[in-house]
Amino acid sequence: MRAVIVSIDVPQEPEPVYEFLDVMANHELFTDHYLTHWRGEGPGRGVGSRATVTAALGGAKAEVGIEVIDAERPWRIVEENTSAGGRRLARGTYRIEPLPTGGSRVSFEYAWLRAPLADRLLAPLVRATIRRANTVAMRRLAAELARGGSPATP
Repeated sequence: MRAVIVSIDVPQEPEPVYEFLDVMANHELFTDHYLTHWRGEGPGRGVGSRATVTAALGGAKAEVGIEVIDAERPWRIVEENTSAGGRRLARGTYRIEPLPTGGSRVSFEYAWLRAPLADRLLAPLVRATIRRANTVAMRRLAAELARGGSPATP
């Protein structure tokens, strides 16, 4: 399945955006419209930080494991997501780029590495649902950053 990429421009420079996104608990603040029941595991930030969440999309609910597997300060954070009993494996990548006029463009790419047959058969619908949820998440991320978005204590 083709990846889904959404982005938003924010007035903050890359470093404070990265600092906010680096703390796994902060993700609940802007994704809890479709990812609920957050349970953090491991370190609170950086590579190795993990959470288990309940994803509710398209009328279906699934337990999803999220783990940060790579990061390059202040430009990139890569998460691996596992669900559907391991049949669904995906990678979520946050990219933070400075804008020429100041601020940053924050992009999130959701790429399937492995997907169950039902996901593949319904790919256009699945991709549209993920795009919609992540577009809302980007708007909510911008709102959190505008409120001061100080990182939670990991």
